[in-house]
Amino acid sequence: MFADYESVLKVVDSGFEHRRVLVVGDLLLDRYIWGEVQRISPEAPVPVVKLKRETEAAGGAGNVALNLARLGLRVSLAGYVGDDQERRMLIRLLESEGVNTQGVVVLDDRPTITKTRIIGGHQQMIRFDKEECHPVASAAEAILLGRIAEQMANTDGVIISDYAKGVLSQHVCREVIDLARARGLPVLVDPKGQDYGKYRGATALTPNLKELSEITGVAVQDKETLLQAGDRLRMDLGLDFLIATRGEEGASLLQPDGAVHVPAQARDVFDVSGAGDTLISTTMAGLLAGLGRVDALHLANIAAGVVVGKVGTVPITRAELVQALRVEQSLEHSSKLYTLEQLQRQVEEWRAKGERIVFTNGCFDLLHAGHVLLLQRARQEGHRLIVGLNSDTWVRTLKGEGRPILHQDDRAHLLAALASVDAVIVFDEETPTSLIRALKPDILVKGGNYAEDQVVGAQEMRNWNGRVVIIPLLENLSSSDIIRRIRGGA
Repeated sequence: MFADYESVLKVVDSGFEHRRVLVVGDLLLDRYIWGEVQRISPEAPVPVVKLKRETEAAGGAGNVALNLARLGLRVSLAGYVGDDQERRMLIRLLESEGVNTQGVVVLDDRPTITKTRIIGGHQQMIRFDKEECHPVASAAEAILLGRIAEQMANTDGVIISDYAKGVLSQHVCREVIDLARARGLPVLVDPKGQDYGKYRGATALTPNLKELSEITGVAVQDKETLLQAGDRLRMDLGLDFLIATRGEEGASLLQPDGAVHVPAQARDVFDVSGAGDTLISTTMAGLLAGLGRVDALHLANIAAGVVVGKVGTVPITRAELVQALRVEQSLEHSSKLYTLEQLQRQVEEWRAKGERIVFTNGCFDLLHAGHVLLLQRARQEGHRLIVGLNSDTWVRTLKGEGRPILHQDDRAHLLAALASVDAVIVFDEETPTSLIRALKPDILVKGGNYAEDQVVGAQEMRNWNGRVVIIPLLENLSSSDIIRRIRGGA
């Protein structure tokens, strides 16, 4: 759950305030040959793919750049390509999305790295790689670093996208990180290989569990110990934080004040290609636009969940992220609906954090401005607001035949959609007395004109030194009056 959903949505809608990012790393061209498998070859026990079409996409650091560009950020890119047709195709793909490629250096001793995949239906059949990964000449490195320095003068953050293809040598990493930190710029790194020392002093790394296991020597299966080793790695490298990506389990944020696990949304996964690119891009975008680390990572998890539902390397778009955010919010509304046992556990967790629990109750049949104001003011009395909702049976008993207008499930979901409400529970009794006894809130709020001793639950509140707060209701505004006006044709 986001700390402030509306603020996150506003940031995404704004294109992350069009912040500027420099991406440094290995540039790849991803080529896809699409077809259908209809039979097995008579020449050998292999499938015959009937070709339908070919497509190309920017991979590696290029995919990071396209993710950022499609989210609305201004992007510069630095890396190496060969002097070939694939280079021209890759540059065209990048520049068509507004990516500045002035930092890209053309080498004549190696090809543009190209990965060609043959896809039968939705299944990758085979992949061909064209690449040369031998060390780059010092003269070429000097040219690259010069262009990086030029681009860094006009950026807000740096992403290092390491695919272990020869760009990010020890020397280049050190120069890039030192130059960025001297300018006060955040540096996020998607790491590869066994030499994590070259990333020392970066803001954060984003390894997956397999990569973290390889660098720490702790088995992937022992996740608790692995995350502890990851936190020691964070400290050893002088990082501000480390993000351990965990696939369908989400990601763990390791930082000085403790680890935070951010779960992923359940998704149908067709292809994990590029998910890490989307995660690091969206995390950087969120941080530069002012989101906290947890919210930025939560947003990045949502974005990565979108791209794994596609086949091939496909960047996220701002429209897709907005839509996914709205779906996430609707799911979060449902997560505010509790049974008594669930809510008791949740209250224990809130109390363990030192949070004050506020309780109020009512029928809330036809939610109106008076209800919203009451709930907002009730929430201001503490940290968490629980709303006890009368069941349909008791609304009918209290209000008469023809009520409620809305079913208890509909009323509960409407309340859960309010930012001021943290939990909703339906109770099937005339009064909420037993519910109050079970939850033991710190503050009991009642709307209306009552003396404290007239409030149901006031005596119970005194048993544990709780407070009762009376909040006046808006005059001339009630559900019953609204219903009368509707029935009268007003």
